[in-house]
Amino acid sequence: ISREFGAGGGEIGKKVAEILGYEFYDKSIIIKAASEINMDVANVLKNDEKAPILSSFTQALFDFYSTPINEQIFDAQKKVIRKYGEHGNCVIVGRNANSILSQFDDSLHVFIHADKYWRVQRLKNDQMKDQNESKITQELEKIDKMRQKYCSYYTKTEFGTSKYYDLCLNTSKISIDECVNIICNLAR
Repeated sequence: ISREFGAGGGEIGKKVAEILGYEFYDKSIIIKAASEINMDVANVLKNDEKAPILSSFTQALFDFYSTPINEQIFDAQKKVIRKYGEHGNCVIVGRNANSILSQFDDSLHVFIHADKYWRVQRLKNDQMKDQNESKITQELEKIDKMRQKYCSYYTKTEFGTSKYYDLCLNTSKISIDECVNIICNLAR
């Protein structure tokens, strides 16, 4: 499940996994990836979903001497996600899993999105209660932009473009519980 920030993708993923009896993975993949490359989890979390910010010349020099931390993290996450995908039934939220598992025939790739106003209101009533709407909107736009860059950089695809998913659901039009039902029915 890929998702826009605040659209409910994490909540949907947890509910789908619970109903279907599947394993659920989200940021836990980062911790697993960190252990696989013997890296400090705090350092990995700090660099989560961030594409390198180097110029092409600097990147070429850096690649010659060392692999950037972001590349190491993505490669480790990719290995972990493939391992989970090979293991069987699971729900993975984020981490570009749709691209990483695109060659898996039995996978269902879902994108959860919603109108910006709806997402702001949801965040205001849930995980960002202490923030005003302006601050929530800024954070929402920043995270969405960061995810777009991350997706584009590592997968050469466009975040949220329907051709990269089997199903796109708008939670500002279809309730979270209805989305869960649709996904569960398709997965079965």
